[in-house]
Parts: sequence; C-alpha cells; structure tokens
Amino acid sequence: MFEKVKNQDHLLGKTNRIVEGTTITGDITTLADFRLDGKLKGNFTSEGKIVIGPIGEVIGDIVCKSIDIEGVFSGKLQAEGMLNVKSKAHITGEVIVGKLAVEPGARFEASCEMRTQVK
Repeated sequence: MFEKVKNQDHLLGKTNRIVEGTTITGDITTLADFRLDGKLKGNFTSEGKIVIGPIGEVIGDIVCKSIDIEGVFSGKLQAEGMLNVKSKAHITGEVIVGKLAVEPGARFEASCEMRTQVK
C-alpha cells in the first residue's frame, strides 16, 4: 500500500488539510494525518488519522489508522483503530474497524464489522 519510509519522525504533528469550498475528484494517499472540510469524490488512504469535519464529505473508500467523522461518508471504510462517529455525522456503506464509538444523533446506516486486525 505505502512505500515504507525509513524515518517518518518528520511527519509527527503534521496534518494535511482540505478546506471548505474545495472539491477533489481523485484519490488521496498520505503518510500523515489529514483533515477534510471540503469534498472528496475518490478513495482516501492514510497511515495516520483522518478527520472529516462537520461540512466535509467523502464519497469513496477509506483505509486509515483511525478516523473521526463529523460530516458525510459514503463507501467502504477500513480503520485499524478507532472510528469516532460524531453526533452530526451521516455514514452509509460498509465499515470495518478495530473499535467504534457512535454519539447520539448520528446517522449510521452501514454494515459494521469489528476486528482486532483490519486488512
């Protein structure tokens, strides 16, 4: 999936960001954390944490270490660690995660499987 970098310490504490009003059509791959407040129509792969902000939207597949969703997600999501679904989130599709937390008020319309090892 990723070409391994010998020393990734330079990525610690760094976050990529797509701001409100931006729409991307295509795939995103990153080693660092990522915050999305715009829209993505495509696949998203990160070795870090992904945050989909309250007005963020992803239509596609996601593979990541962990993820917080406040906005909209539709597709297949695979997270090795925690999926935090915030109260205003709307999720549809298929979810495979290590751990799951859903706040009251969230719309969770997805099949869900929890695994200790997500592939």
